[in-house]
Amino acid sequence: MLDAASHGVEDHMKPKTPLVTPKSAVWIASLAISLFLGSNPQFALTQVVSSTQNSSQIATLHWYAANRTTTFSVGTNPAGMAFDGSALWVGNEGTNTVTKLQPSDGKVLGTFTVGNGPFALAYDGANIWTANFSDNTVTKLRASTGSVLGTFPVGNRPVGIAFDGANIWVPNNIDNTVTKLKASNGTNLGTFAVGQSPSAVAFDGANVWVTNADSNTVTKLRASDGKVLGTFAVGTNPQGICFDGTQMWVTAAFGDNVTELRASDGALLGTFAVGGEPIFVAFDGANIWVANEGSGTATKLRASDGSLLGTFTVGTTPRGVSFDGTNIWVTNSGSNTVSKL
Repeated sequence: MLDAASHGVEDHMKPKTPLVTPKSAVWIASLAISLFLGSNPQFALTQVVSSTQNSSQIATLHWYAANRTTTFSVGTNPAGMAFDGSALWVGNEGTNTVTKLQPSDGKVLGTFTVGNGPFALAYDGANIWTANFSDNTVTKLRASTGSVLGTFPVGNRPVGIAFDGANIWVPNNIDNTVTKLKASNGTNLGTFAVGQSPSAVAFDGANVWVTNADSNTVTKLRASDGKVLGTFAVGTNPQGICFDGTQMWVTAAFGDNVTELRASDGALLGTFAVGGEPIFVAFDGANIWVANEGSGTATKLRASDGSLLGTFTVGTTPRGVSFDGTNIWVTNSGSNTVSKL
């Protein structure tokens, strides 16, 4: 009887070295791709993205247009911004429009005409409001479509705007007042005196805070009736203001710093250096972001202690700053763009 070896069974059962190892397969694939790209340079330029993280990367093809752009064009002289939960809205002072952007890729979803000189924006849960400083009005737009729902008169040179859960508050820079409008229909609910040259406004859950640029103070008003609860000293030429859930943060354009106040009583908790001529300020859930108009940068501070976490170059004359839940956006008034960080 023939044994198994004579039939080559043992040889068949023995593991054999593959003709192509996994390592050599990768090398062959890499060589084939490289030869193809070498003979098709235009394809290579448009389809292959070089990694800056992996030095061992072989030619990896992306069958889609990889988005590495962080600056997007909008209208002329963009200033304030607002995020509506799905789209970012930018006020363009120079074109009397607002631009609606898709945050994921900066795609323009629409451009809508509002009043003259839209400088600051706010979202009320369903609609976008713009403060139009050149014609003393505010415009209400439906966020889903951009349709204009109304234009309402306020005081002289409105430059800020905020929503308190039911009403819209607008500081009137020349009148030294703030106007309160019912968000549902734009009815004027009152005008209240504050400091000199009010510039920005923020809501802390119960009260409205207004920066007074020419008196170097902020005024705290009870949102329910507009009663003044206090006036507190801050830096020189206060502009922007935001609430971090516990404290108020105020930019000082002529002091190149931000002031932290305790929202409960206005106590000064600290003053922190940022870039040149800080304007708007925003909170991202953990950090404070400041747009520095004079230095073309955005500053990131840790909200818990004011520590400087970074300074980032953006466009020319940055003014507005907003958080979309993932990224920080900055308007660049001098270069007609927004930067995504």
